[in-house]
Formats: sequence, C-alpha cells, structure tokens
Amino acid sequence: MNKLLLSFCLFSISVMATAQDRLPKVMVKDIEGRTVQTDTLSNNGYPIIISFFATWCKPCNRELSSIDEVYDEWQQKTGVRLIAVSIDQAQNINKVKPLVDQKGWRYDVLLDPNGDFRRSLGIQSVPYTILLDGQGKIIYKHNGYTDGAEVELYKKVNEAVRECVK
Repeated sequence: MNKLLLSFCLFSISVMATAQDRLPKVMVKDIEGRTVQTDTLSNNGYPIIISFFATWCKPCNRELSSIDEVYDEWQQKTGVRLIAVSIDQAQNINKVKPLVDQKGWRYDVLLDPNGDFRRSLGIQSVPYTILLDGQGKIIYKHNGYTDGAEVELYKKVNEAVRECVK
C-alpha cells in the first residue's frame, strides 16, 4: 500500500511539474478588447517576458518603467518580447490604458480582471515576472521588484537566447 501511495504521489508531482512548465490555456483580453488565448502566446522562437502588474502597485510600475528604458536595446540584442498583464479588477480596468499611455510603455498589455490567468500560474502577489524560452517553456520566475532586478532578468534572457542558438 505504501509503495502504491508513493508511486501515485511521485506521478502526481511529475504531472504537476510538466503542467506548470508551460502557460495554461486561459482566455483574456488585450488592451484593445481582442480575445487572447494565453497558451498560444509566442515570439517566433525568441524569449517572452510576462510581467504581472497592477495600476496601484508602485513596485510594478517601477519595474515596467525600468525595463522600458532599456527595452529597445534588449529587443535588438535578444529579440525578447515583453507582455504586461494587468490584474486590476473589473471596476479599475479603465485605469490601465491611461497608465500605459502616460508611461509610454510599448509592451503588449493583457487584462486579467478576474484573476484567472494569475491564479492558473499560482501567483499570489505582484509584481510577478515569468520568462519563457523560445519554445514557450517557463524557465524563470521572480516575485517582487527591487531597483536593479531588471539586470538579473536580462541575464536570464541572454541565457535563454544562448540556449536557443545551441
């Protein structure tokens, strides 16, 4: 009996690990109101950064603004794409586009007002950043933001690009 229980537990853990190495299938809207299926997000074989944020979250806004300052360079050198995902609830969703416009962020922005995408990834708080390799596999996760954290993220992006080239 114990061997059977152990085998089942190990199988369950391995299934959970493989299920969480890719984005789940969740339907969300982009900032223009178009429906997007999250498990189909791609970047032509280049890495994708997914940054969960909220308009009221000061560390989130600092992180996205810090990355914005170097985003053109990151794109030129690595081909990376950043997708910002707002977790603002439905009553505050109308604040997202004005914030994005005011900050001048050129990222693709998705809206997750019900928290379905966030919950499907087990995210409890923002800012929360996920890095996908060129094949869509989750290779890095980071919760929170301190000034300079984007340097570590950029190192991870470069590692993903190098792995892609091998």
